[in-house]
Amino acid sequence: MLVSAKEMLNKARDGHYAVGQFNINNLEWTKSILQTAEELKAPVILGVSEGAGKYMCGFDTVVGMVNGMLKGLNITVPVALHLDHGTFEGAKACINAGFSSIMFDGSHYPIEENLKLTTALVNTCDILGISLEAEVGAIGGEEDGVVGMGECADPKECKMIADLGVTMLAAGIGNIHGKYPENWPGLRFDVLENIKATVGDMPLVLHGGTGIPEDMIKKAISLGVAKINVNTECQLSFSAATRKYIEEGKDLVGKGFDPRKVLAPGCEAIKATVREKMEIFGCIGKA
Repeated sequence: MLVSAKEMLNKARDGHYAVGQFNINNLEWTKSILQTAEELKAPVILGVSEGAGKYMCGFDTVVGMVNGMLKGLNITVPVALHLDHGTFEGAKACINAGFSSIMFDGSHYPIEENLKLTTALVNTCDILGISLEAEVGAIGGEEDGVVGMGECADPKECKMIADLGVTMLAAGIGNIHGKYPENWPGLRFDVLENIKATVGDMPLVLHGGTGIPEDMIKKAISLGVAKINVNTECQLSFSAATRKYIEEGKDLVGKGFDPRKVLAPGCEAIKATVREKMEIFGCIGKA
């Protein structure tokens, strides 16, 4: 059964580790992430962007697939199904479809508008027992066509959003979606410390987890980050393993063209990436 991310993130905050949000794109992705989480006894958050939801034929299909897998794979660890960078309309659609966690990204609106729309969702999510993530300060890189340079969030604005009663807060601290450029200056820990001091106990979220060095990730966790999002890294490892299978001509031998065989190396690569991240985040055995 899907659960809200609230309890798993509060436990992570108190235990000084982070729960991984791994974005899903299809059946293979979802299965690989769930199997790894179960094997490692780690709580996990499945992230779905609006673009990926559309690709998978809508949020109802996603909910049906995930619920079916929880049952079919006998998953016992806590799993949250989370809308990633949702619009207000997308958030409402996911609530109706049966998601257990929502991110409303109002970071590109003026703060007043962000406050107003987040407030409207806080009440609904509260009643339904759904966790809610809000964002302040746009995360850099490209996310569903929106390109940002990695603005740092204003701690005062973070407090205004946190005080509305959201479950977790994503705050820009120089992090970027996708691959990090060569000249990336690194995470702004001074900003993170200020935000933490201002918002208090609220679990913080680090977007753009791909390519941030391990020592920076561990430092961010020590400063209050309880949820870290990973997407690009799984995509890169999946495509590299698939490329290798095709380049070695394995699809031309026997029944090697069977899609289950073609996609198997990519699935193993996703599992290896998820395992590696869960080790760094410290969430193994925390289910």
